[in-house]
Amino acid sequence: MSVPAMPAWLEAMFPDGMRRSMVDVGGVRMHVAEWGTGPTVVLLHGNPSWGFLWRKVVAALGDEGLRLVVPDLVGLGLSDKPHDAEAHSLAAHGAWFGRLLDQIAPGDVTLVAQDWGGPIALLAAADRMSRVRGLVLGNTVVGPPRPGFKATAFHRFARLPLVSDVMFRVAGFPQNIMTMVQGDKTSILGRTALAYMWPLRHVRDRTGPLALARMVPDSMAHPSIPALERCQEVFTTLDAPVSLVWGTRDPILGTVISHLERLRPDARVTRTDAGHFLQEEVPGQLADAIRDIAGTRFN
Repeated sequence: MSVPAMPAWLEAMFPDGMRRSMVDVGGVRMHVAEWGTGPTVVLLHGNPSWGFLWRKVVAALGDEGLRLVVPDLVGLGLSDKPHDAEAHSLAAHGAWFGRLLDQIAPGDVTLVAQDWGGPIALLAAADRMSRVRGLVLGNTVVGPPRPGFKATAFHRFARLPLVSDVMFRVAGFPQNIMTMVQGDKTSILGRTALAYMWPLRHVRDRTGPLALARMVPDSMAHPSIPALERCQEVFTTLDAPVSLVWGTRDPILGTVISHLERLRPDARVTRTDAGHFLQEEVPGQLADAIRDIAGTRFN
């Protein structure tokens, strides 16, 4: 299948040697970029970003003898963008990503994920536990919230009638203010900011960011809860090495690291001063964690 065109200025921001493809994952197609050869490492982004987020990590890994595979989630990046918000659920994304893994990485794989990429990767791993060689997570969640929790202001805003639709679908929120959740507020500016907005430049394609924001539970009756419970079971029982690299200045998920440490006391933990999109601020620390996990034979 032909891949969507990319402007020269944007393609030049990716590391050399990029190979791109479109993969049918069950009625929708996911865009995939990859580099190198060797053991497979799949790096999955979250909302509202796309595979561009991992470019510095890919560059930092250099010639490591790894095959680095970077998909775009359905609804984001250069993947297909369903216009029906009901198409998006954690279960659907887990199934789409699982089918992608079966096609592009049918053998052993190291999973690297951040934001919604974490639960989506864990849910896909639930039926493929024996193939997961290792897990590297950046700012994300791995399970349901605790009873009595209060949703963040961002996620409460995403449920406001009319106002949220206008802001997400028309005004290009939140991809136009991603730098506000960074430790270094200058880390997503200029062409970097334009690169995050470019795949969603058409109003008709902006269903994904709002739908994924609404996938975050606002109560224990939310439809994401059963899938998140399964994600946590995978995270706690996965028989493979786990590394957690965290941006502690993330205003949304910065403090979640303590909970994950309690769930996986064997995890290797790296705390940084980065914000939510830590790939932009500390790509070297993420690359080090990937080298460590992907190069470890776990028995």
